[in-house]
Amino acid sequence: MKRILTLLRAVLAATTLVLVAPLAMAAAYEAPLPAEIGTAPDLCAMVACHEVMPGADSFSERMGRPAYVEAYRDGEQGRELIGYVFLSTDIVDIPAYSGKPVVTLIGMDTQGIIVGTRILRHSEPILLLGIPEEELTKFVNQYLGKFVGDKIEIGKSRPDAGYIGLDAITGATVTVIAQNQVMLRSGVAIARQVGILKSDPKPQARFTDVHELRSWEELVREGSVRRLTVRPEQLGLPRANEPYIEMYFGYLNVPAVGKSLLGMSGHERLMSRLEPNEHAIFIIANGVDSFKGSGFVRGGIYDRIQVAQDMDTFTFRDMDYYNLWGLEAEGAPGYRESGIFIIRDPVFSAAYPWSLVYLGNKLDRNTGERSFVSFDQEYWVPAHYLEGGRPTIIKPDPPWVRVWKMRAVEIGLFTAFLLAVATVYANRNRLTRMSNRKNKWPVNAFKYSFWVISVGFVGFYLLAQPSITQVLTWFHALLFQWKWELFLTDPFIFLFWIFIIVTVFVWGRGLFCGWMCPFGSLSELLYKIGGAVGLKRFQFKLSKPWHDRLKWVKYGVFFVLLAVSMFSMGLAEVLSEVEPFKTTFLVGLFSRTWPYTLFAAGLLALSIFIERPFCKYLCPLGAALAMPSTFRWYGLKRKQECDSCKACAVGCGSLAIDKDGRIDQRECLLCLDCMVYYTDTHACPPLAKERKRRLKAGLPLTPIGANGYYIPIHPEPMRPATAGKS
Repeated sequence: MKRILTLLRAVLAATTLVLVAPLAMAAAYEAPLPAEIGTAPDLCAMVACHEVMPGADSFSERMGRPAYVEAYRDGEQGRELIGYVFLSTDIVDIPAYSGKPVVTLIGMDTQGIIVGTRILRHSEPILLLGIPEEELTKFVNQYLGKFVGDKIEIGKSRPDAGYIGLDAITGATVTVIAQNQVMLRSGVAIARQVGILKSDPKPQARFTDVHELRSWEELVREGSVRRLTVRPEQLGLPRANEPYIEMYFGYLNVPAVGKSLLGMSGHERLMSRLEPNEHAIFIIANGVDSFKGSGFVRGGIYDRIQVAQDMDTFTFRDMDYYNLWGLEAEGAPGYRESGIFIIRDPVFSAAYPWSLVYLGNKLDRNTGERSFVSFDQEYWVPAHYLEGGRPTIIKPDPPWVRVWKMRAVEIGLFTAFLLAVATVYANRNRLTRMSNRKNKWPVNAFKYSFWVISVGFVGFYLLAQPSITQVLTWFHALLFQWKWELFLTDPFIFLFWIFIIVTVFVWGRGLFCGWMCPFGSLSELLYKIGGAVGLKRFQFKLSKPWHDRLKWVKYGVFFVLLAVSMFSMGLAEVLSEVEPFKTTFLVGLFSRTWPYTLFAAGLLALSIFIERPFCKYLCPLGAALAMPSTFRWYGLKRKQECDSCKACAVGCGSLAIDKDGRIDQRECLLCLDCMVYYTDTHACPPLAKERKRRLKAGLPLTPIGANGYYIPIHPEPMRPATAGKS
């Protein structure tokens, strides 16, 4: 017992070091930024603009829409404009894997060449706890010297198609794809605004002579009127039955649409006020917020709404606003505020899709900080109103779609692996009957193969180790805001979790934890290898009383992480380093600072002598999956004699069989050793006794497979397993 306590103390000390170390490591991770960084006129008083604009002596205040800062150098001819500095979140708020944008300061010279970048803040836990943060800096530095108008993508260069390739960050594909969009869209937006890039006007729409009036319901159904809804929880506010703001909008230049909404005379008056190639959209809204913005002043900008088309953004000033006195369409809803807005830029074309963008003020529940985030809804004039129909356009795939396409082969292999494991386990009864106490290879051949695949292919190659951080993220998403895109961005983790959720309720957590978890498989393989190379005499199990006490530790770890995440998701992500998964698979044992290496290596070394110590006593993911395993549909079979027989319990590596012969499915890792005993007429004491009695009496034995015989002890010898019971 002293040996056990010494080992446990060492693991506990290493755990403490691992949990404390990250708190002193973070540089840009959740770095505090001034609250007014997005609105203050003097941006460079709050951030180091000179770091991204070498040679600059002074900077202007914010100007333009979206905002940028001019950088100057003092020379013999006076002040010389040498470039522009801009904050990525002033232009786009594309979320990375964490669901939050990477706040980036970018410097661009007067020729459109990126001359400096700096990550001010990110919320990517993988870059704090798995991959060194310097990797993200190295990634964005690849943009230095590149023209913002270039076609840049993640992966190999394609000179024939005009694409420049950038090296990705292994294990952070989603982050770099999102950051690539941030860099390009930010640079293009400012370059177009200052005249470095020119926007080519698109062909203007020509409308058909369809003039039949439509009801409101018909307009909505055909897409001539669209709806953009923002819920309170999307802005970090408590859930409510009513939306924070709900806007209906549409394009009024189409004769049938404009006349249906404004009436014949109203539409004619509006069209008479528009110049050629000017466009009118209407907006009506209900909710607690105003799309016009509470801070609007004469001569100012409506800062809550924009129209976006491709890389172009169109904003509205007071001269672009007309009153909307009412809607004539039959069945039109009531509304709290309304307006007609005019797009006067010739670059805009109604023949192509565009989006209405609402800019909301979001409260971060963890930090209490507020930031502007955008919500958009696409609009495209229905084809039957456009002469020749809609033009053919090729939209870029969303980041998650690109990831799935890039990894199609690996996704296919991984899916085949999941199906193979499920198929093998579904045939466990046939498999265990082919095995016996002396020859378990029909079962072990599959298990060992799956362990090797889990460690090598799933863990080290795909980096698809499920983690408690995903459980916490999904828990918060269900409470506050669910986004499928957030979970689709990592296809292997997404597919793995679909598999885990289904199998946990069908068979319990043991199929994942015992057969497929990369770290659990590595731990089990080390234990088996240790026994095979002569260390078996040093291997031991904790006593059942000690096991029954320590198994609750992992539940405590899980609930602590869950409670902390309600106050600070960032801190919970740091504390989740109690899982050694990132050190083992994402980075490597010897590529991190010593507390992480000591902790992960200590657990793996301990696994040589104790079967799966982390899985049994410390794993919060195992605890999270153990609780729903209580309600599994199918458990392992038991005989009435199992209540008094201890044969299976003696050999149970998970120590999941109690003194009454019952299996605790929350702790069972489905190794199937007990099921091999269950049908072995030589190893199972009740079956062995009955076999001898029948042989002595000359009674027949019923053959059931290669291992021997199935001998009924009672008219109904096997108690069927039912949901929730063993």
